[in-house]
Amino acid sequence: MENDGISLKDLIDQTREWYVYLLSQWKIILCVGIIGAVLGLTYSIFKKPVYTATLSFALEDDKSGGGGLGGALGLASSFGLDLGGSGGGIFTGTNLTELFKSRSMVEKTLLSPINLNGKEISIAELYIKNNEWRESWKDKPSIYKIQFLPNANRKNFTRVQDSILGKIYGKLSKSDLSVSQKDKKASIITMDVSSTNELFAKIFCEALAKQVGKFYVETKSKKARMNMAILEHQVDSIRGELNGAITGVAVANDNTFNLNPALNVRRAPSARRQVDVQANTAILTELVKQAELAKVTLRKETPLIQVIDRPIFPLPKERLGKLKGIVFGGGLAVFLVSLFLIIKRLLGNLQ
Repeated sequence: MENDGISLKDLIDQTREWYVYLLSQWKIILCVGIIGAVLGLTYSIFKKPVYTATLSFALEDDKSGGGGLGGALGLASSFGLDLGGSGGGIFTGTNLTELFKSRSMVEKTLLSPINLNGKEISIAELYIKNNEWRESWKDKPSIYKIQFLPNANRKNFTRVQDSILGKIYGKLSKSDLSVSQKDKKASIITMDVSSTNELFAKIFCEALAKQVGKFYVETKSKKARMNMAILEHQVDSIRGELNGAITGVAVANDNTFNLNPALNVRRAPSARRQVDVQANTAILTELVKQAELAKVTLRKETPLIQVIDRPIFPLPKERLGKLKGIVFGGGLAVFLVSLFLIIKRLLGNLQ
Protein backbone atom coordinates (compact mmCIF):
# COMPACT_ATOMS: atom_id res chain seq x y z
CA MET A 1 0.00 0.00 0.00
CA GLU A 2 1.20 3.47 -0.87
CA ASN A 3 1.64 5.92 1.98
CA ASP A 4 0.29 9.37 1.01
CA GLY A 5 1.52 10.97 4.26
CA ILE A 6 4.75 12.88 4.82
CA SER A 7 7.36 11.87 7.33
CA LEU A 8 9.21 14.16 9.70
CA LYS A 9 12.41 13.54 7.75
CA ASP A 10 10.78 14.62 4.49
CA LEU A 11 9.44 17.75 6.18
CA ILE A 12 12.90 18.65 7.48
CA ASP A 13 14.43 18.04 4.05
CA GLN A 14 11.87 20.26 2.32
CA THR A 15 12.34 23.02 4.90
CA ARG A 16 16.11 22.86 4.39
CA GLU A 17 15.60 22.97 0.64
CA TRP A 18 13.47 26.12 0.85
CA TYR A 19 15.97 27.69 3.24
CA VAL A 20 18.83 27.05 0.83
CA TYR A 21 16.76 28.47 -2.03
CA LEU A 22 15.95 31.68 -0.16
CA LEU A 23 19.56 31.95 0.96
CA SER A 24 20.64 31.78 -2.67
CA GLN A 25 18.43 34.79 -3.35
CA TRP A 26 19.95 36.82 -0.54
CA LYS A 27 20.95 39.71 -2.79
CA ILE A 28 17.37 40.30 -3.92
CA ILE A 29 16.01 39.90 -0.38
CA LEU A 30 18.68 42.23 1.02
CA CYS A 31 18.02 44.94 -1.57
CA VAL A 32 14.28 44.79 -1.05
CA GLY A 33 14.78 44.77 2.75
CA ILE A 34 16.91 47.92 2.55
CA ILE A 35 14.32 49.63 0.38
CA GLY A 36 11.59 48.67 2.88
CA ALA A 37 13.66 49.98 5.79
CA VAL A 38 14.18 53.30 4.00
CA LEU A 39 10.46 53.57 3.29
CA GLY A 40 9.68 52.76 6.92
CA LEU A 41 12.11 55.44 8.10
CA THR A 42 10.60 57.98 5.71
CA TYR A 43 7.11 57.13 6.90
CA SER A 44 8.10 57.54 10.56
CA ILE A 45 9.59 60.96 9.82
CA PHE A 46 6.61 62.40 7.92
CA LYS A 47 3.87 60.64 9.86
CA LYS A 48 2.15 63.13 12.19
CA PRO A 49 1.84 62.12 15.84
CA VAL A 50 -1.63 61.16 17.05
CA TYR A 51 -2.92 62.95 20.17
CA THR A 52 -5.52 61.34 22.40
CA ALA A 53 -7.87 63.36 24.62
CA THR A 54 -9.44 61.30 27.41
CA LEU A 55 -12.49 62.30 29.43
CA SER A 56 -14.08 60.16 32.13
CA PHE A 57 -17.41 60.74 33.79
CA ALA A 58 -19.68 59.05 36.31
CA LEU A 59 -23.31 58.33 35.56
CA GLU A 60 -25.64 59.26 38.41
CA ASP A 61 -28.19 56.47 38.75
CA ASP A 62 -30.49 56.77 41.75
CA LYS A 63 -32.54 53.58 41.78
CA SER A 64 -33.55 53.56 45.40
CA GLY A 65 -36.29 56.18 45.29
CA GLY A 66 -36.74 55.65 49.00
CA GLY A 67 -36.63 57.87 52.01
CA GLY A 68 -38.52 61.12 52.30
CA LEU A 69 -38.58 61.71 48.56
CA GLY A 70 -40.08 58.28 47.90
CA GLY A 71 -42.82 59.00 50.40
CA ALA A 72 -43.48 62.38 48.83
CA LEU A 73 -43.76 60.82 45.37
CA GLY A 74 -46.15 58.23 46.76
CA LEU A 75 -48.30 60.99 48.26
CA ALA A 76 -48.36 62.79 44.91
CA SER A 77 -49.35 59.62 43.06
CA SER A 78 -52.29 59.17 45.44
CA PHE A 79 -53.71 62.40 44.01
CA GLY A 80 -53.30 61.12 40.45
CA LEU A 81 -50.15 63.14 39.72
CA ASP A 82 -47.02 61.67 38.13
CA LEU A 83 -44.06 63.85 39.12
CA GLY A 84 -41.61 62.19 36.79
CA GLY A 85 -39.34 60.04 38.84
CA SER A 86 -36.65 58.30 36.86
CA GLY A 87 -36.48 58.64 33.10
CA GLY A 88 -36.13 54.90 32.69
CA GLY A 89 -33.22 52.78 31.55
CA ILE A 90 -32.88 54.05 27.98
CA PHE A 91 -29.44 55.51 28.76
CA THR A 92 -27.97 52.66 30.75
CA GLY A 93 -24.99 50.53 29.77
CA THR A 94 -24.23 50.31 26.06
CA ASN A 95 -27.13 52.62 25.20
CA LEU A 96 -25.27 55.56 26.69
CA THR A 97 -22.02 54.71 24.92
CA GLU A 98 -23.88 54.43 21.61
CA LEU A 99 -25.47 57.82 22.28
CA PHE A 100 -22.00 59.39 22.29
CA LYS A 101 -21.27 57.88 18.87
CA SER A 102 -24.65 58.71 17.34
CA ARG A 103 -24.65 60.89 14.23
CA SER A 104 -27.04 63.40 15.78
CA MET A 105 -24.81 64.07 18.80
CA VAL A 106 -21.59 64.20 16.74
CA GLU A 107 -23.05 66.60 14.17
CA LYS A 108 -24.50 68.91 16.84
CA THR A 109 -21.06 68.95 18.44
CA LEU A 110 -19.39 69.75 15.12
CA LEU A 111 -21.70 72.76 14.74
CA SER A 112 -20.91 74.04 18.24
CA PRO A 113 -19.14 77.44 18.37
CA ILE A 114 -15.54 77.87 19.51
CA ASN A 115 -13.30 80.91 19.73
CA LEU A 116 -10.13 80.52 17.67
CA ASN A 117 -7.70 83.44 17.47
CA GLY A 118 -10.46 85.90 18.39
CA LYS A 119 -12.84 84.56 15.73
CA GLU A 120 -15.91 82.44 16.38
CA ILE A 121 -16.07 79.37 14.15
CA SER A 122 -17.63 75.93 14.35
CA ILE A 123 -15.74 72.78 15.29
CA ALA A 124 -16.49 71.44 11.79
CA GLU A 125 -14.54 74.36 10.28
CA LEU A 126 -11.63 73.57 12.60
CA TYR A 127 -11.66 69.96 11.43
CA ILE A 128 -11.70 71.02 7.77
CA LYS A 129 -8.83 73.41 8.40
CA ASN A 130 -6.72 70.82 10.22
CA ASN A 131 -7.15 68.28 7.43
CA GLU A 132 -6.52 70.91 4.71
CA TRP A 133 -9.70 69.96 2.87
CA ARG A 134 -10.41 73.47 1.67
CA GLU A 135 -7.08 73.59 -0.18
CA SER A 136 -8.13 70.51 -2.14
CA TRP A 137 -11.46 72.20 -2.96
CA LYS A 138 -9.94 75.18 -4.75
CA ASP A 139 -10.73 73.66 -8.14
CA LYS A 140 -14.37 73.16 -7.06
CA PRO A 141 -15.92 76.62 -6.42
CA SER A 142 -19.29 75.16 -5.40
CA ILE A 143 -17.65 73.28 -2.53
CA TYR A 144 -14.88 75.76 -1.72
CA LYS A 145 -17.35 78.47 -0.66
CA ILE A 146 -19.31 76.22 1.69
CA GLN A 147 -19.16 77.36 5.31
CA PHE A 148 -20.39 75.62 8.46
CA LEU A 149 -21.53 78.48 10.68
CA PRO A 150 -21.77 78.00 14.45
CA ASN A 151 -25.21 76.86 15.67
CA ALA A 152 -26.47 76.67 12.08
CA ASN A 153 -29.90 75.15 11.46
CA ARG A 154 -29.20 71.59 10.40
CA LYS A 155 -32.51 71.34 8.54
CA ASN A 156 -31.45 74.04 6.06
CA PHE A 157 -28.26 72.26 4.93
CA THR A 158 -27.75 71.35 1.28
CA ARG A 159 -26.95 67.89 -0.02
CA VAL A 160 -23.27 68.80 -0.32
CA GLN A 161 -23.13 70.01 3.29
CA ASP A 162 -24.82 66.79 4.43
CA SER A 163 -22.22 64.82 2.50
CA ILE A 164 -19.30 66.69 4.08
CA LEU A 165 -20.71 66.31 7.59
CA GLY A 166 -21.35 62.64 6.91
CA LYS A 167 -17.74 62.16 5.83
CA ILE A 168 -16.46 63.84 9.00
CA TYR A 169 -18.82 61.76 11.14
CA GLY A 170 -17.72 58.53 9.44
CA LYS A 171 -14.05 59.29 10.10
CA LEU A 172 -14.65 60.24 13.72
CA SER A 173 -17.00 57.40 14.65
CA LYS A 174 -15.01 54.60 13.00
CA SER A 175 -11.47 55.31 14.16
CA ASP A 176 -11.11 58.55 16.12
CA LEU A 177 -13.86 58.23 18.75
CA SER A 178 -14.00 55.52 21.38
CA VAL A 179 -16.41 55.25 24.31
CA SER A 180 -16.11 52.35 26.73
CA GLN A 181 -17.15 51.18 30.16
CA LYS A 182 -14.14 49.34 31.55
CA ASP A 183 -16.07 47.62 34.31
CA LYS A 184 -19.75 46.76 33.94
CA LYS A 185 -20.18 46.95 37.70
CA ALA A 186 -18.83 50.52 37.79
CA SER A 187 -20.74 53.52 36.47
CA ILE A 188 -17.60 55.29 35.21
CA ILE A 189 -17.39 55.68 31.43
CA THR A 190 -14.31 56.78 29.50
CA MET A 191 -14.29 58.62 26.17
CA ASP A 192 -11.19 58.90 23.95
CA VAL A 193 -10.83 61.23 20.95
CA SER A 194 -7.78 60.81 18.70
CA SER A 195 -6.53 63.39 16.22
CA THR A 196 -3.34 64.60 14.62
CA ASN A 197 -4.25 68.05 15.97
CA GLU A 198 -3.94 68.38 19.73
CA LEU A 199 -6.32 71.35 20.00
CA PHE A 200 -9.09 69.65 18.03
CA ALA A 201 -8.87 66.47 20.11
CA LYS A 202 -9.35 68.40 23.37
CA ILE A 203 -12.06 70.76 22.09
CA PHE A 204 -14.14 68.04 20.42
CA CYS A 205 -13.86 65.72 23.42
CA GLU A 206 -15.15 68.32 25.87
CA ALA A 207 -17.82 69.66 23.47
CA LEU A 208 -19.20 66.18 22.79
CA ALA A 209 -19.43 65.42 26.51
CA LYS A 210 -21.23 68.72 27.06
CA GLN A 211 -23.65 68.11 24.18
CA VAL A 212 -24.51 64.57 25.28
CA GLY A 213 -24.85 65.70 28.89
CA LYS A 214 -27.29 68.43 27.88
CA PHE A 215 -29.38 66.02 25.80
CA TYR A 216 -29.24 63.43 28.58
CA VAL A 217 -30.46 65.86 31.23
CA GLU A 218 -33.26 67.24 29.05
CA THR A 219 -34.48 63.77 28.11
CA LYS A 220 -34.29 62.21 31.57
CA SER A 221 -36.05 65.17 33.20
CA LYS A 222 -38.53 65.85 30.39
CA LYS A 223 -41.48 64.27 32.19
CA ALA A 224 -40.66 66.06 35.45
CA ARG A 225 -40.39 69.40 33.62
CA MET A 226 -43.71 68.89 31.87
CA ASN A 227 -45.47 68.03 35.12
CA MET A 228 -43.90 70.98 36.90
CA ALA A 229 -45.04 73.32 34.11
CA ILE A 230 -48.59 71.95 34.33
CA LEU A 231 -48.65 72.36 38.12
CA GLU A 232 -47.32 75.91 37.93
CA HIS A 233 -50.01 76.78 35.37
CA GLN A 234 -52.69 75.29 37.63
CA VAL A 235 -51.31 77.18 40.64
CA ASP A 236 -51.46 80.47 38.74
CA SER A 237 -54.98 79.69 37.53
CA ILE A 238 -56.34 78.78 40.98
CA ARG A 239 -54.60 81.79 42.54
CA GLY A 240 -56.38 84.02 40.04
CA GLU A 241 -59.72 82.37 40.87
CA LEU A 242 -59.02 82.81 44.59
CA ASN A 243 -58.21 86.48 44.20
CA GLY A 244 -61.42 86.93 42.21
CA ALA A 245 -63.44 85.13 44.89
CA ILE A 246 -61.94 87.29 47.66
CA THR A 247 -62.81 90.41 45.69
CA GLY A 248 -66.33 89.06 45.13
CA VAL A 249 -66.83 88.54 48.88
CA ALA A 250 -65.76 92.11 49.55
CA VAL A 251 -68.13 93.47 46.88
CA ALA A 252 -71.03 91.38 48.18
CA ASN A 253 -70.40 92.56 51.75
CA ASP A 254 -70.37 96.16 50.58
CA ASN A 255 -73.70 95.65 48.83
CA THR A 256 -75.30 94.19 51.99
CA PHE A 257 -73.97 96.78 54.45
CA ASN A 258 -76.71 97.81 56.96
CA LEU A 259 -79.04 95.36 55.21
CA ASN A 260 -82.45 94.79 56.84
CA PRO A 261 -82.18 91.47 58.76
CA ALA A 262 -85.46 90.41 57.22
CA LEU A 263 -83.83 90.38 53.74
CA ASN A 264 -81.37 87.46 54.23
CA VAL A 265 -81.72 86.37 50.61
CA ARG A 266 -79.61 89.37 49.67
CA ARG A 267 -76.74 87.80 51.62
CA ALA A 268 -76.64 84.62 49.40
CA PRO A 269 -74.03 86.00 46.90
CA SER A 270 -71.65 86.77 49.76
CA ALA A 271 -72.07 83.26 51.18
CA ARG A 272 -71.45 81.63 47.77
CA ARG A 273 -68.32 83.71 47.29
CA GLN A 274 -67.12 82.69 50.75
CA VAL A 275 -67.49 79.02 49.79
CA ASP A 276 -65.47 79.68 46.60
CA VAL A 277 -62.74 81.29 48.71
CA GLN A 278 -62.53 78.30 51.04
CA ALA A 279 -62.53 75.75 48.16
CA ASN A 280 -59.92 77.62 46.15
CA THR A 281 -57.76 78.06 49.24
CA ALA A 282 -57.76 74.29 49.86
CA ILE A 283 -57.04 73.52 46.20
CA LEU A 284 -54.26 76.11 46.03
CA THR A 285 -52.63 74.76 49.19
CA GLU A 286 -52.50 71.23 47.75
CA LEU A 287 -51.27 72.39 44.34
CA VAL A 288 -48.47 74.40 45.92
CA LYS A 289 -47.36 71.26 47.79
CA GLN A 290 -47.37 69.24 44.56
CA ALA A 291 -45.48 71.99 42.72
CA GLU A 292 -42.77 71.96 45.39
CA LEU A 293 -42.55 68.16 45.13
CA ALA A 294 -42.17 68.52 41.35
CA LYS A 295 -39.29 70.95 41.89
CA VAL A 296 -37.63 68.47 44.25
CA THR A 297 -37.99 65.74 41.62
CA LEU A 298 -36.50 67.98 38.95
CA ARG A 299 -33.53 68.83 41.16
CA LYS A 300 -33.09 65.11 41.78
CA GLU A 301 -32.86 64.46 38.04
CA THR A 302 -30.24 67.17 37.40
CA PRO A 303 -27.31 66.86 36.87
CA LEU A 304 -27.07 63.28 35.68
CA ILE A 305 -23.49 63.22 34.34
CA GLN A 306 -20.57 64.20 36.57
CA VAL A 307 -17.24 64.74 34.81
CA ILE A 308 -14.31 63.23 36.75
CA ASP A 309 -11.25 63.83 34.54
CA ARG A 310 -10.94 66.27 31.65
CA PRO A 311 -8.23 66.32 28.96
CA ILE A 312 -5.33 68.57 29.96
CA PHE A 313 -2.50 69.88 27.79
CA PRO A 314 -0.13 68.40 26.82
CA LEU A 315 -2.14 65.43 25.59
CA PRO A 316 -0.56 61.97 25.34
CA LYS A 317 0.74 61.36 21.84
CA GLU A 318 1.74 58.30 19.87
CA ARG A 319 4.13 58.32 16.97
CA LEU A 320 6.09 55.73 15.04
CA GLY A 321 9.75 55.97 16.08
CA LYS A 322 12.53 55.89 13.54
CA LEU A 323 13.89 52.56 14.79
CA LYS A 324 10.42 51.01 14.75
CA GLY A 325 9.87 52.36 11.25
CA ILE A 326 13.12 50.81 10.00
CA VAL A 327 12.44 47.42 11.63
CA PHE A 328 8.80 47.31 10.57
CA GLY A 329 9.45 48.47 7.00
CA GLY A 330 12.44 46.19 6.49
CA GLY A 331 10.77 43.17 8.08
CA LEU A 332 7.59 43.59 6.04
CA ALA A 333 9.59 43.98 2.81
CA VAL A 334 11.66 40.83 3.52
CA PHE A 335 8.51 38.83 4.28
CA LEU A 336 6.73 39.96 1.11
CA VAL A 337 9.70 39.34 -1.21
CA SER A 338 10.30 35.91 0.33
CA LEU A 339 6.66 35.03 -0.17
CA PHE A 340 6.87 36.25 -3.77
CA LEU A 341 9.95 34.10 -4.47
CA ILE A 342 8.32 31.01 -2.95
CA ILE A 343 5.14 31.45 -4.99
CA LYS A 344 7.18 32.09 -8.14
CA ARG A 345 9.15 28.85 -7.68
CA LEU A 346 6.04 26.83 -6.93
CA LEU A 347 4.37 28.10 -10.11
CA GLY A 348 7.55 27.30 -12.06
CA ASN A 349 7.56 23.71 -10.78
CA LEU A 350 3.95 23.23 -11.86
CA GLN A 351 4.67 24.12 -15.47
